[in-house]
Amino acid sequence: MTVPRTLFSNRPATNLVPLGDLPRRLAEAEPDRTVLSFGDTLWTRLAFAEAVERRATRLIREGVVAGDFVTVTLPTGPEVHITCFAIWMLGATPAPLSPKLPAAEFDVLVNLAAPRLVIGSSAGMIAGRPVITVDAEKEKMLPMHKAPAIAAQSWKVMTSGGSTGRPKLIVDTRPALVDPEVTSLGIEVGDTVLSPAPVHHNAPFSFSHWVIAWGGHIIEMERFDPAETLRLVELHRVRWLYLVPTMMSRIWALPEAVRASFDLSSLEAVVHMAAPCPSWLKRNWIDWLGPDRILEVYAGTESVGACTITGREWLNHPGSVGQPQVPESICILDDALQPLPPNEIGAIYFRSPPNRTSNYRYVGSKSAAIDGWETYGDMGSLDADGFLYLADRRSDMIISGGVNVWPAEIEAALEAYPAITTAVVVGLPHDDLGQTPHAILELVPGMDPPIPDDLVTFLAARLALNKHPRTIEISAQPLRDEAGKTRRSAWRDRTIKLLEAGGRLEILRSAIRF
Repeated sequence: MTVPRTLFSNRPATNLVPLGDLPRRLAEAEPDRTVLSFGDTLWTRLAFAEAVERRATRLIREGVVAGDFVTVTLPTGPEVHITCFAIWMLGATPAPLSPKLPAAEFDVLVNLAAPRLVIGSSAGMIAGRPVITVDAEKEKMLPMHKAPAIAAQSWKVMTSGGSTGRPKLIVDTRPALVDPEVTSLGIEVGDTVLSPAPVHHNAPFSFSHWVIAWGGHIIEMERFDPAETLRLVELHRVRWLYLVPTMMSRIWALPEAVRASFDLSSLEAVVHMAAPCPSWLKRNWIDWLGPDRILEVYAGTESVGACTITGREWLNHPGSVGQPQVPESICILDDALQPLPPNEIGAIYFRSPPNRTSNYRYVGSKSAAIDGWETYGDMGSLDADGFLYLADRRSDMIISGGVNVWPAEIEAALEAYPAITTAVVVGLPHDDLGQTPHAILELVPGMDPPIPDDLVTFLAARLALNKHPRTIEISAQPLRDEAGKTRRSAWRDRTIKLLEAGGRLEILRSAIRF
């Protein structure tokens, strides 16, 4: 029988250690223990710690000092973790970015971060900042940095497209300190953890580094593959697995004989987050692996609040995303910011404990906090037992494959195309990805509609591929009123009804993928 995992430790974090010191400490305790696996490559604690210390020396020579931001734009793999721990050793803060971002978006984010340098796949200059590459072979000739680590004032800087359509940074203002014995999210000290998600996203970035700090073994993939995920669970005897609902859907879509061919008995926790999970899919996974192995987390990069729910709790509250640790830390407010009764839908707000300051600050935007209450912008309701139900995650935001996509950002790129005067982007339901972007276009009078291939090429220089519309349509009526306003929800509902009535949309060549 599987013993249910505790999502949060009951112990206070009292033995705080700088993150940058932990690879060395763990290597001194068990040098030959595996800390990281990527493909066929295994890293021992000793090899990992030495690589971290040599990279720290390299960064010192590049001028990195305590308090700096350092942009890290490397593909998922060992080099990301080596680099981040080296940054933490020096009291600096990593700012991870996807290496697949187009130049225009990359420039905006680098300008906002104003990092000491950028670490990427090719050397040069970006937004006036020097870019260095990783050269592990040359770094083997460098001395290891042995000075005690400095705890950075902010432990990470993450990105968000933002509801305005312009990217912003979310600086986690908690210091780069961790108690190696106090864990979270159901992860235990020394756990074997598999994360098939790109490491530059907030959740996998956070817990993959925590796993290393907590003496565990993190396994990562170059790209998600459903059967390969199950094979790695069996091979490494994985105990804690992270998935987003799209990944769960693709695993469930495997033939039953394929799913049943893998030994998953080591799994103690399957934790999913980043997007709403359809009830049918959640129930199938509970039936397959048992309710005590399935855990869900609802949270955000700003860490203003979180709800969690076990599979067993979900069976009693189907569709819920759970409860916060402190029931009084959540409320549902109407448009006048007045509390709503149970089962009434409104804006979801969280409040931190009175003795705790905010965990974040924005660069490129402002907080919408109200008297200590903060929101991710989501709508939902609480039942009589205090369990939260989402009505819509940021009513306009699109969550595609577990990745947040903001319509305003796509609209701005589309409206830069010469023939398009106005664009409205909405999320349409998709069996695999959850949602995909759909663009409704209003043309400049007298101009022809864009040729799909030309539009794809135009967008490629401005948007990451997962933000490209999957489908488009041309509107014969204005998309915005005289005040420049539009209701995306109304356009979304109209398009869904059109499809349900047998209507067709023009397919724009799509490259949406993991």
